[in-house]
Amino acid sequence: MEIEKDERVEDLGGGLKVIQNKAHYTFTSDSIILGNFLKLKPKEKAVEIGGGCGVISILASGKNKFSKIKIFEIQEKMQKLCEKNIKINNLDEKIELICDDAKNFKKYLEVSSQDVVFSNPPYFLVDSSPSSVRKNARQEVFLNLKELVKISAQMLKYGGRFYLIYPASRLCELIYECEKNDIKIKRMFFTQNCHKVVNLVVIEGKKCGSDGVKILPTVEV
Repeated sequence: MEIEKDERVEDLGGGLKVIQNKAHYTFTSDSIILGNFLKLKPKEKAVEIGGGCGVISILASGKNKFSKIKIFEIQEKMQKLCEKNIKINNLDEKIELICDDAKNFKKYLEVSSQDVVFSNPPYFLVDSSPSSVRKNARQEVFLNLKELVKISAQMLKYGGRFYLIYPASRLCELIYECEKNDIKIKRMFFTQNCHKVVNLVVIEGKKCGSDGVKILPTVEV
């Protein structure tokens, strides 16, 4: 596999690796946190929305047995990187890249057909800065929270699970959108930095689940 200018190979452990391109958007600890929290079961089908370089799905492949993960990625430069990463880890039969907007998911899979949907989505509202791969990965240019939760709920089977990492400052919005789309948050925890400032929330929701959430210990990153 040819490594291009500005690309570097990161060792994920367990024989897994991922190519990043520093000229575009590189993954952070957020992806590792979600990848470690995500749980898949044998024979389950899953979707990752906004896969970027594919790091979360690749991490999941080393920790879980599952039937198939489909990754939706809309940005062409990230699609090429994700495809490379699937190939270098020999995951072509387990992970499928779909080069399209996740809002068009009905072209590729049936409604209420997935056991799990997960995402490390853009966190921030759109500003007036010029368009770039980095901006599109960080800001809600292609997909906002309302759209993300709605299509995730449409993809999920009854009882299917929804995993998300998101800014703690937007937790009220997240809870509202989940409730509106019949996703009950069942487990959640917060992350804090070295200054004890809480910055992110990580959730596991269940489609048509019952009330009641378990708050897990805060993680320092």
